Amino acid sequence: MAIDKIQSESINLADNFAFTGTVTGTPAITEADQWRKTAVQEFSTGDVTSNLERVDDANYGKIGTGMTESSGVFTFPSTGTYMVMVNAAFYSTSGSGNSRYIIIRTQITTNNSSYTNVAMAIDNSYNFQNNVISQNASSTIFFNVTDTSTHKVKFTLSAATPTGYYLQGSTSNNETMFTFVRMGDST
Repeated sequence: MAIDKIQSESINLADNFAFTGTVTGTPAITEADQWRKTAVQEFSTGDVTSNLERVDDANYGKIGTGMTESSGVFTFPSTGTYMVMVNAAFYSTSGSGNSRYIIIRTQITTNNSSYTNVAMAIDNSYNFQNNVISQNASSTIFFNVTDTSTHKVKFTLSAATPTGYYLQGSTSNNETMFTFVRMGDST
């Protein structure tokens, strides 16, 4: 007789288990990828189109195929619902900050042409004017990617006063980064 239900107190969760057959109800993450800015970019330049690399440290790795990027436009490797996370590090030269806000926007397209703002990582605290030279902000979206040829994402910068404000970047540290995780199938 096959056992179809196990009492939780009857198994030791510290043990290793070898399953045969199919385990259902626990979908694995099949795609996860992280990219970063490798150089500083002034806010007056607009779209984040260059100095992007997949995080290449030997201790980190992508799961699955990973994203592709061309001139700042990211293409998804397969359909599904993706979590897109931005963690941005902002910088202002000491004493020059007087902008009311600085923003990195997440923009998506579903027709490979027109982009829509869907999230903002924003600092609007006026902290920069008090000689605070670095701030962080983040944003997260879920994007239902039903067609990889038309559903894409990019990032753009804006500020009330863009001159003197920068998006930080580094080739050795994740200062400004973009993380993409396929959470499950398309809905």
